[in-house]
Order: sequence, then structure tokens, then C-alpha cells
Amino acid sequence: MDAGRIAYEVAGEGPLVVGVHGMGDLRSAYRHTVPALVAAGFRVATFDLRGHGDSDATFSAYDDEAAAGDLLALIDLLGGGPALVLGNSMGAAAAVIAAARAPERISGLALLGPFVRDPESGRLKELAMRAALLEPWGPAAWKAYYGSCFPGRKPADFDAHWAAVRASLSRPGRWSAFRRTTRTSHAPAEAALGEVRAPALVVMGTADPDWPDATAEARWVADALSAELLLVDSAGHYPMAEEPEQVNPALVAFARKAFAGAAGEHGSANGPGGERGGANGAAGERRGGGAAGGPRGAAGGGAAGGDTLAEAA
Repeated sequence: MDAGRIAYEVAGEGPLVVGVHGMGDLRSAYRHTVPALVAAGFRVATFDLRGHGDSDATFSAYDDEAAAGDLLALIDLLGGGPALVLGNSMGAAAAVIAAARAPERISGLALLGPFVRDPESGRLKELAMRAALLEPWGPAAWKAYYGSCFPGRKPADFDAHWAAVRASLSRPGRWSAFRRTTRTSHAPAEAALGEVRAPALVVMGTADPDWPDATAEARWVADALSAELLLVDSAGHYPMAEEPEQVNPALVAFARKAFAGAAGEHGSANGPGGERGGANGAAGERRGGGAAGGPRGAAGGGAAGGDTLAEAA
């Protein structure tokens, strides 16, 4: 049985928003996002991926589909939704899979620096990455790579956030779990794109180093989901942390539209006959210039059959 605990925390009151971070990071990746959404009247939950942060490293699976199952389990635990899902990096892939798997529980998707398909990097680059992440030099290699994903301005608290990431990856079993996470394929997410009916927003930094042409990738994802698109000039893989002044207003506005659509008939957010519509309307493109706490507790559940959701202390 795939067993372990997933750590999460909740802040605010109102319609539910759930944030899913990317590999090699923490739920505090949304530390600049949560306060803005809470102030706008939303209840925001964030959780640590398997083998990351305060979540256990005892699972047998660490891929996109496992993360999607944990996401849906958390939504169920917090009332069943529907929830707006924020997904960064591989968290975007988990969000897409969850939306395809359980459309009634997802009111919208906001995908930030999304990985929803495998890049055409080739087998040689994949093997080089695996070698780079071997201990003892692996943590230093990840630090260099992670830092390169902020090609514009790093947030003022970058050093403190990285220290927390590094401490997390140093805990027993975490580095092995992280290395397994890096081997996930995003093919299931790509296959699920056509099944998503929830309105979507794609936010991409134009200087995201994970793609040869980040703008082209963002447009491809937006086209696949009939999504709104916000391009953040000069930002990298973490636009919500690099340029929160631009990204937060877009997220708040999109959340309000998504929940307004979901509040009507069940089909109103999706459009008649299952077609996309509602909060999205016609897909449009915009270009930008230039940790929360909650009540503590624990609850059982688990989409994978054996995982437990435990609110972080």
C-alpha cells in the first residue's frame, strides 16, 4: 500500500483555493500569493508534495498522478470544493490531471510556469541531470539550477526560502524522494489536457529557462486549454514569487471569475454542453512589464488508498 502523510496548512475564509508547488520546493513557494488571496476573501490551502517539506518520504510513487490524487484528497477533506487550483511547475501537471479526473471538484486552474508536457530535451540531457543530482554534489547542483530559475529579480527573502528548501532536502529520505520526483513523466498531463473543462489561466515568465522559447510554450498550453494568458516580462520559472505585484491581481481577478461561473448552474462555468466558457470567455493574452497559518489538526483520507493528510504544525 502506498502510505504516508501529506502536510498542509490553511489560511482565510471563503471559496477554496489550493496551491500545488513544484519539485524541489516547498508549500511556501506561495508565500507571496497566499496573503493577497486571503485579503481578497478566499480560503487558501497549500501542501507539501510527497517527500518534500513536512510530508513523508515513505511513498512508492512521487509522480504527477500521485500529486493529483493528493490534491483531490485535500479538496475532499476541506469540504469537497469546487476549488480553484494553483499549480506551479509539475504542480500544474497535477492540477490538469485532477481537473480531468474530477471536474466537479475543480472550479478553475491557474498554471504558473507550467510543466504539462515533457520538454524535447533528449535522453542525453535527462541522464546528465540524473548524474548531477547524485550525492554528494547533488544538493549544490540543485541550488545552482534553482537559482538560475530566477533570471530577473530574486525575491527579497530568496536566501531564507532556499535555506528552508535545503534543510528540507537534508532530512532523512528526502533527497532520494526528490530524485525520484525528478524522473516523473508529464505525458499523463499532456494526455489529459483535452479532457479539462474548467476555465484556466496560464502565467509564464518570458525568461523561464526551462523552455527554449517560454512564450511559445505558454501559448501552446493556453491554446490547449482555451485559457487566458499572462506573460510576465523577464520573469523566470516562479513568476508568483518574482513579480507578485503583477501576478497577484491577475490571480485574484481570475479566482473571482472562476467562482462566479461555478456559483450558477453546474454547467455555467464550463459553458453549455460541456464546452469551455464561463470564466474564460474567449482566450486572451496579456503581457506584464518590467507563510500563512491556520487551525491545526489531522485527518485521514487519501486518494492513493493509504495516504493521510495532516495539518502542519
